[in-house]
Amino acid sequence: MKIFTTILSVIAVGLIIYNATKLNFSALFEGESSIAIITILASLCAILLLQILRISKKIEEKSKQ
Repeated sequence: MKIFTTILSVIAVGLIIYNATKLNFSALFEGESSIAIITILASLCAILLLQILRISKKIEEKSKQ
């Protein structure tokens, strides 16, 4: 599970970096920039959920011991 969450986190970070290059700061909420912002926010949410999953698995392992 740790490898799975790590791989997905790396993919999400890659999406954030790629979409950060697509941002047009002079027209941030128009065209491709709005799609890039939405994708960046979705990737951040995915990273947050994966970290919550990783922490819950650690708690589950400690509670079984």
